[in-house]
Amino acid sequence: MAAKLLTRQDYGRRIARAIALIAADPARAPGLDELAAAAAFSPFHFHRIYREITGETPAETVARERLSRAAALLARESLPIATVARRCGYGSAAAFTRAFRAAYGVPPAAYRDSGGIGQRLALPRPEETEMFDITIRTEPPLRLASVAHRGAYTGIGTAFDRLKAWARARGLEGPETRWIALYHDDPSSVAERDLRAEAGITVPEGVEASEGVTLQMLPATRLAVLTFRGPYAELERAYRWLYRDWLPSSGEEPADQPAREEYLNDCRGLPPSDWLTAVMLPLRPAP
Repeated sequence: MAAKLLTRQDYGRRIARAIALIAADPARAPGLDELAAAAAFSPFHFHRIYREITGETPAETVARERLSRAAALLARESLPIATVARRCGYGSAAAFTRAFRAAYGVPPAAYRDSGGIGQRLALPRPEETEMFDITIRTEPPLRLASVAHRGAYTGIGTAFDRLKAWARARGLEGPETRWIALYHDDPSSVAERDLRAEAGITVPEGVEASEGVTLQMLPATRLAVLTFRGPYAELERAYRWLYRDWLPSSGEEPADQPAREEYLNDCRGLPPSDWLTAVMLPLRPAP
């Protein structure tokens, strides 16, 4: 049994190298031989091992990474569609438009012009201040295995892919598993290359750190929780409302902890319009 576990862990470590190769430049889409060489597997068996470890094919990983980056560009920059297509690895604007429409339900130009497809921020009546429902709750201590991410927050999916391969290789992914990210900086105030974040997964006692995965305990924390429905690329406007409108009028004080996000459903099996994210702002204890 121990030998089998060690073999599976070794497989996960090797597949993580292939994931890192894809993430380094999704627009390039490395070929089978290059990916198999990075993972030190025969090309005859690489695809099956990759799918069993990650839950998707390399082509699906590439497509997901490309479309995620495209959505972020469309949400934040006024670039021509052809430029976005080229930056994200598509041979033509038409091919990009077909792929984006299939995943997001609207063509890229309509996505950009309408401000996205996520939860809308309805204009409040004069006597109202809330546009999202906020729940305040106390989260118990959480034990996280985490992978550090540096750079644009939209690229944290790569860290989660590495973490998923690591966790699957150890049999740690189950129905009670929670996927949580910690965000240390404001992307509007800190240079993109300096942004700090961590991709995390809850793990039981006895799990050991390895292969760039570290362990940490999050203390019991009082949280303001906002649930957002829609693509991850559109989460920034929820943060703006939370910090600009809700927090100053709430009577609350933020705690000395980074903001958190918990991903409540599997983005691989649902359209982006149905992705659910809990945005969590740590608060000081109630007086």
